[in-house]
This record gives sequence, C-alpha cells and structure tokens, in this order.
Amino acid sequence: MRTMDEWDPTCGWSAEEVEWYLMGPFEGGVPGLVRRIRRVLDVSQRGLAALIGVSQSAVARWETGRTSPRVSVVQHLLRLAGLRAEVHDAENGEVVEPMRDDGARDRAGRRYPAHVDLVVTGWYVPRGLDCTAEAGLWRRWSRAHQDPAVRHHTSAYLRWRQRGVFGTPVDHAALLQLVAEAEHLDEVRADRLEWRRAA
Repeated sequence: MRTMDEWDPTCGWSAEEVEWYLMGPFEGGVPGLVRRIRRVLDVSQRGLAALIGVSQSAVARWETGRTSPRVSVVQHLLRLAGLRAEVHDAENGEVVEPMRDDGARDRAGRRYPAHVDLVVTGWYVPRGLDCTAEAGLWRRWSRAHQDPAVRHHTSAYLRWRQRGVFGTPVDHAALLQLVAEAEHLDEVRADRLEWRRAA
C-alpha cells in the first residue's frame, strides 16, 4: 500500500492532492460493481453465488477482474439489489436506451440490421411482376394485411447523406408506426391526385 512518504516532493503535487490520490475513491469498474452489490445485499461471495446459481470461484474471479459476468447476469444482480443502470452519451449526458424489442422485422421475421435506417415506400409489392394489375392487387392485399414496403440503404455513404439531412433516427420503428407511415403516404398520393385533377 502506498503512503505519503513514497511521494517525491518535486513532483509538484500538494499534500492534499497526494492524500486524495491515496484515499480514492476511484471507479471500481465491474469488479467494484459486484462488490457493491454484495454489500447492498449483505452476502458473502458464497451467498451471492448461491443466489444466482454460479460457483463461489466465479464470483471471486469477477471481483478480481480476471473474468467479467455476462450483461444478463449483471442485470440480474442489479435487480436483486434493487438497483438499475443507465447508459449516458459521453458528449451531452443524455440517457441512451437499448433498442426496442418490438422493432420492425423483415418478411422472414428477422430483425433489420441495427445500424441501418428504415424507410417506408408504400405497400409491399413483389418484384418482377408481369403487369400493373397484379401490382394493384398486391397493394390492396398488403394494405388489408398491414404489410408495408420497407427499404434500407446498405451504403454507409448514402446513410451518412440521409442522416445529414434528416438526422439519425433513435431506433427502428415498430410495425404499427411503419403501417401509419404507409397510410400517410396513401393520403399524400391521394391529395396530389386531387390537385392534378383540379388543375
């Protein structure tokens, strides 16, 4: 353990700064968080291990920093201790939430890639149809089944340009929001058609 006597007076630190450095407290990271949770719960390493179904040596490795618990385990530990964690943007301090679980999915039921921005272009119509009549039938079917056509750019450059104009979306929209956007596009198209007929 370091003491006041180990510090060279020529380092330029005042006695108060040296004392602050020696006393801490300093952020303990994940090991310190696990120790804090044990303190809140008032349990030993063996007791915490029994609560969450792991070995005592696993808890000891977490507390010494040799390994780290999975995020799901940390969330479980926080819930047990009656605590919650928040993630903040380093620049502006705003809270950053996880991405929503009910975000839109593609036609195969898979989530869209997290880094892309989704754009609704209308109602779903398969590509390569032989005639426009089939496209109209598909649009009516898609509207009735609330199946909007959703596209996204895989090009980082196109995303950068689009975000420069419209900003970066916080999250992917839920299906109901995409359906509402497709219905809004229907209204915009109907208004344009009325305007052309009146002109």
